[in-house]
Amino acid sequence: MADSSPDDPSPHTLREAHPVERAVGIEHFLSDADGIGGRLRERPEDFRVTELEAFEPDPLDADRGGYPELVVRATLRNWDTNDFARRISDALGISRERVSWAGTKDKRAVTTQLFTLREVDPEDLPEIRGVDVEPIGRAGRRLSFGDLAGNAFEIRVADAVPDAEERVAAVARDLRVFAGADPDDSDAPVAVPNYFGQQRFGSVRPVTHRVGLAVVRGDFREAVRLYAGNPSAAEPDDTRAGRDRVDDAFGVAGEGKGDDASGGGDEGRVADGTGDGDWEACLDAMPRKLRFERGMLSRLAEHDVDPAAPPADDDWRRALEAVPSNLQRLFVNAAQSVLFNRILSERLRRGLPFDRPVAGDVACFADRDAPDELYAPDPDREQRVTEERVDVMARHCARGRAFVTAPLIGTETELADGEPGEIERTVLADAGIEPADFDLPGEFDSSGTRRAIQVRTDLEVTVEEGDPTFAFALPSGSYATVLLREFTKVDPLER
Repeated sequence: MADSSPDDPSPHTLREAHPVERAVGIEHFLSDADGIGGRLRERPEDFRVTELEAFEPDPLDADRGGYPELVVRATLRNWDTNDFARRISDALGISRERVSWAGTKDKRAVTTQLFTLREVDPEDLPEIRGVDVEPIGRAGRRLSFGDLAGNAFEIRVADAVPDAEERVAAVARDLRVFAGADPDDSDAPVAVPNYFGQQRFGSVRPVTHRVGLAVVRGDFREAVRLYAGNPSAAEPDDTRAGRDRVDDAFGVAGEGKGDDASGGGDEGRVADGTGDGDWEACLDAMPRKLRFERGMLSRLAEHDVDPAAPPADDDWRRALEAVPSNLQRLFVNAAQSVLFNRILSERLRRGLPFDRPVAGDVACFADRDAPDELYAPDPDREQRVTEERVDVMARHCARGRAFVTAPLIGTETELADGEPGEIERTVLADAGIEPADFDLPGEFDSSGTRRAIQVRTDLEVTVEEGDPTFAFALPSGSYATVLLREFTKVDPLER
């Protein structure tokens, strides 16, 4: 990690993140060491994920009456979790609602995870290409997100630079310092800021947080425009044309002018679109593959919504609610996530520690039920860190018994004190948001919580034919790509 210089106005000179990362609140790299470059997911086998569950099934011969859920362990190759759930429910001839899981995984990977299948017997299981399914027991309830303790990863980086091994060692040394460990102890854990990764906001078109921020500000009109319009240069031509037509209907200049890494073309755009509110024409221009956008436009057309209607008008909200409820929640979650990322970036810029608290912080204790391989926090067990308790809580953090936290802002959020609280309040003020703004209708409402600001893990790196493979485990909600970005230093759009 680089030291500050006398002429540097900030406490630390930090390596600047890529524009697409800065757009979601990740301002810097922690390690100043050069990256190894390379590509992730050259093959599905290069990205292996195994769930670490906090879920114990009963034996397979348990009575189906009391244990209606069949628990299976499925290894999926190149399958999106939702797509697999639809495929197996179709093959079994059951409702998709009878298939449950604890964590959603990316498609281009080999993932091993549990599913519960309601009122299904082992002999009913179908054969599905690219999938191995093993029945392991029965349960009295379906799996839910709370049953996922974390994930173990084994990730190969292809086409790394020739001196990858030396660069990996240099980055790992910086990450051990950040963890508060001996930098020369190769068995010591590494740590990084617990940022929300790029995929939280959309990999090709990172826009969900901007939609969510508009919602929290009460501007449902802009939320609809940002999601249905607001084209990105990374999108196909037909998609950009459809979004340009939407912007035109809203009275915003089209043609993707000013397109930037934030996922749209707001920078440099001017209000010189027609503003005709011709939602039927927008539907004609919008590709049929964009089902959610078309759903919003259909509602606007059905109610003949005036494009100049007030931002908080119920017609705009009802249009946004055309998307599934989980996506509605994701909009607000992404807004919380980008604010969290900005808080962490400012803490890093100021040089405040992440591995131990300062006066005013809010810490949480470790999850006592987590698997041994995880450094897992329990955000429900909070502890405010007064000046008198700084040393005690620092010792707990050093032993892995506690973690410093920052808020995922919601209606029940109580901000920190001291300098950490000053950072939180500044980030909120800059965004024009306060906790009470999350008191919203329907799925948009959120009470908030807290999240550890540092994620720590034991890391093993092996190098075969010049390409490193990283093996590590992270608690639920933490991102493997946030750790790997420190080693690769590659633009997320090029991974």
